Amino acid sequence: MVDRLANSEANSKRIAVVESCFGTAGQPLAIPGRVLIGEGVLTKLCRKKPKARQFFLFNDILVYGNIVIQKKKYNKQHIIPLESVTIDTVPDEGDLRNGWLIKTPTKSFAVYAATATEKSEWMNHIGKCVEDLLQKSGKTPTGEHAAVWVPDSEASVCMRCQKVKFTPVSRRHHCRKCGFVVCGPCSEKKYLLPSQSSKPVRVCEYCFLQLTAGSLAPRSDSISRPGSKFHSNNLSDDEDEDDSSD
Repeated sequence: MVDRLANSEANSKRIAVVESCFGTAGQPLAIPGRVLIGEGVLTKLCRKKPKARQFFLFNDILVYGNIVIQKKKYNKQHIIPLESVTIDTVPDEGDLRNGWLIKTPTKSFAVYAATATEKSEWMNHIGKCVEDLLQKSGKTPTGEHAAVWVPDSEASVCMRCQKVKFTPVSRRHHCRKCGFVVCGPCSEKKYLLPSQSSKPVRVCEYCFLQLTAGSLAPRSDSISRPGSKFHSNNLSDDEDEDDSSD
């Protein structure tokens, strides 16, 4: 079915509509062989709180963005190659139901559908697309993925030292290796995680020690530098990294 739709006029028109909704800020999506499988609104568990996001599943990529005007305008386009995606179901908890994890080497997060049926359809279609891509390319599924960030609301104190309480002064930070919410003193180190960034990123003390164990030349530096006016506990993750709040 996907092969039949690949060069159809209807498919081309559907992809053109998606491109127009993202406007000039979005990347071109129409390439030979690409098929728009489906689309819908999912609740993405972001750092601050769950937020509605528009998702588009193609046979080779997953695209999502912020909803400005439903079915008319979206911004902050994100494109995830499906070859690098693995998915896992998330148990229902409170108001967060019908969820699953989308995991990639660069970024991982949880999303929630409106119904169990919708969740099943999304997971089945994503899984089939990934399976077909890997089969065609001969590649093996990726074994590495970025940590899913623990939402701010789930941590009133540092998840490492269990001592520092978060306040407007003692800000929350996220370790890029384990995803824990940690205080400034517990995350003063940086380490190069090539799958996530070309520059060293913030990691907690525990992960830093694990990463550098046995390493002769750890690829890292300290966030706080001597003589600097910069204080790590006054910097939020929103300032650490663009889009970290999403």
